[in-house]
Amino acid sequence: MKVALFSSQKYENAFFSQAIKNFIDFEFAYFEHNLNRDTVYLAAGYDAVCVFVNDDLNACVLAELAELGIKYIALRCAGYNNVDIESAHALGLQVVRVPSYSPEAVAEHCMALILTLARKTHKAYNRIREENFELNGLLGFNIHNKTVGLIGCGKIGQALVSILNGFGAHTLVYDPNIGEGSYTQVSLDMLLQQSDIISLHCPLTDATHHLLDAQAFEKMKQGVMVINTSRGAIIDTPACITALKSKKIGYLGLDVYEQESELFFKDRREEIIQDDTFVRLSGFPNVLITGHQGFFTQEALTEIANTTLKNLYALKHKTHTPNLV
Repeated sequence: MKVALFSSQKYENAFFSQAIKNFIDFEFAYFEHNLNRDTVYLAAGYDAVCVFVNDDLNACVLAELAELGIKYIALRCAGYNNVDIESAHALGLQVVRVPSYSPEAVAEHCMALILTLARKTHKAYNRIREENFELNGLLGFNIHNKTVGLIGCGKIGQALVSILNGFGAHTLVYDPNIGEGSYTQVSLDMLLQQSDIISLHCPLTDATHHLLDAQAFEKMKQGVMVINTSRGAIIDTPACITALKSKKIGYLGLDVYEQESELFFKDRREEIIQDDTFVRLSGFPNVLITGHQGFFTQEALTEIANTTLKNLYALKHKTHTPNLV
């Protein structure tokens, strides 16, 4: 099977090169370009495409892939909101994903954002490098005894619950699809109203698109911390900026951004960023943004590569895989 891997990064190629040693008759080609209408022609001559979160597989792209003879689409991520699944099925394209690579990786990154904002360690680091040892402006707060609300509590959320329990936090969860656990299940409104920290761990769907909008921010505590390591479009960014300006949001930690496909995973130091919303957002002193690196651990990348190869192997040999979308 010949596979075209799009949005290729040097750091992941090594993991795929290692994983492929355990599978015969697989040949990978790595393309740095995102897969979209302008680059779909690169898939000619391949049997499958391997894509990531910012590749755009809309109905038009899928139709062209089918015309080029592509049979399989392998997502090397859990989310699949960037794929028109209905069109893929209509075209006879089989889609697989990596539903769980390392929940702990994302949960731990989420906790890193919380702690960095709570204790201002990123600002302390910069001060010390400038030989400024003053503490004024670095006052933080304890996570112990704080109320942390999780919107969505799948595998990543469950991993974060375990971490928060270790800190002695009170954990609220809004997720209609889970049972009882070491947390308190509440309504969305109650979570928004009672939480000192709110963290997003739900997929991007029609129901969760802009779930945190102006009305949702209005219900939150003054000075609340909001963390998003899920999908950018779950937050209404202009409404979020308004909430930052009014100090409704006291701390904001983002590993994802609604328009990140035009920004993330590239070195843009020599460019003028054209996204005025992102520039405004990143200019707040109480906002911490990382470039979609929550998944970025050795353990997670190993699992992503291995599961992707197993998925493709199952498709090729027409054996069962639980990871079909």
